[in-house]
Amino acid sequence: MAAMASTGNPQPLYTGKAKSLFPYDDRHFRMVFRDDLTAFDAVKKATMKGKGYYNCQIAATLLPVVEKAGVPTHFVKLLSDTEHLVKKIKIVKLEVLCRNIAAGSVVKNYGFVEGAEFKKPVVMFDLKEDKFHDPLLNEDIAEALGVATTAEFVKMREMTLKVNTALRNYLEPRGLLLPDFKLEYGYDLDNKLILADEISADTCRFWDAKTRRSIDKDVFRFDKGDVLATYKEAYERITGNRAS
Repeated sequence: MAAMASTGNPQPLYTGKAKSLFPYDDRHFRMVFRDDLTAFDAVKKATMKGKGYYNCQIAATLLPVVEKAGVPTHFVKLLSDTEHLVKKIKIVKLEVLCRNIAAGSVVKNYGFVEGAEFKKPVVMFDLKEDKFHDPLLNEDIAEALGVATTAEFVKMREMTLKVNTALRNYLEPRGLLLPDFKLEYGYDLDNKLILADEISADTCRFWDAKTRRSIDKDVFRFDKGDVLATYKEAYERITGNRAS
């Protein structure tokens, strides 16, 4: 599981909650998955050796799945056990959430019953801004803020629903449900809207289809059990590989 050594500028261009972005060449970045865990707007924090590896490999498995389904992504290839080569993009300051089963904040904020399945996927948009706690917004607010146009909302919703179908079709034979997930989008150097960031146990809820047991970051959020063992299980079931 040890990460392979890589070269490049040691100073990151951007450091997020669990990943760092480094320069690579004129058209690409090097994205490094760290072992950090955060929850509740980074109020809860931890570091667990191996977590970055598992998320990196899960994302490297699932991003090509949605690419094959017709949704372009920033992922190019693995550079090492914990690094992706990704296309340079300008991020749209939105988080797009897709919900198939009621869980998390949608239960708390709207009174849905935990575990209730929606008749059709529910797509929601949040402003990507930690200092405002990523508030829910609609097309008018997004346009007033200069974040996105109505046409971009329509396009991102369409792409998100394609991602949802592709992921559910991939996960179902592996005994996994997909209650919800979060996506980010951006524009590449050719001004094409593409999927960015990651698809992993940090950004998705994965439930065992039989028991509805969490196999994702909720285990860390709510102290449900062995966090690293959970990420390992997600990795093994999604990639089909055995962790060393």
